[in-house]
Amino acid sequence: MNRQAQAAVLFLTGAALLHAGFTNLYLRYVKAGLQPLLLLSGGVLIAAALATVWYEWRGRKGKQSDGHDHGDGHVHREPRVSWLLVLPLLALILVAPPALGSYSAMRTGTALQQPYGYNKLPATGPLDLNVVDYATRAVYDHGRHMEGRQIKVTGFVALDRSGSPYLVRMALNCCAADAQPVKIALTGKLPPVLQPDKWLEVTGTYTAKQTKDPVNNGPIPYLRVTAATPVPTPKDPYDESWNN
Repeated sequence: MNRQAQAAVLFLTGAALLHAGFTNLYLRYVKAGLQPLLLLSGGVLIAAALATVWYEWRGRKGKQSDGHDHGDGHVHREPRVSWLLVLPLLALILVAPPALGSYSAMRTGTALQQPYGYNKLPATGPLDLNVVDYATRAVYDHGRHMEGRQIKVTGFVALDRSGSPYLVRMALNCCAADAQPVKIALTGKLPPVLQPDKWLEVTGTYTAKQTKDPVNNGPIPYLRVTAATPVPTPKDPYDESWNN
């Protein structure tokens, strides 16, 4: 590629990063905390592209002003196939990939890890917990401060080969490439039809019942369901709380 083509690719890459950062598309790729770095990277790439064009223009102008041709008199053409590098950038701008869902979740073992500690729960009233928080408290804290309390948890539905339902959230460490599932097995008053990848807000109570993940033998706690309501897919479908 010549300098102009390199500048174009740099500019498009920077524009794609800025587009992703300003439209929340980046949440399909990286964790929310990386948004400032993503925007900064996009700005730096665009600045580098503009600087490349400027210096190329200045160089040509200088050659013309001194009245000499410093080239070899031949025109060197780059292969047009090099412009195919632009296609992934256009795909990034125009196509939003779906978040990882039940297919990945049921083929990957639970990533549940024992936390260093727990946030203090309110003394009274319903508990609004995420999947990771409920699962870690149920498995490693044995349901302390949750027993007898009404609990609300939101996640997407996944079904194993036998049709048993799970409520899942993909836990994110850095980016979507390292996302791993945390699963809650569901029992109790379940909807008659459960569709994989549909998001539910589940209301229920803690139960000491547990099962083992058939993929990695990791612990999966149960939640006794009393009600389940379909909800829209959240803006950020990944759960980042497991390593905070």
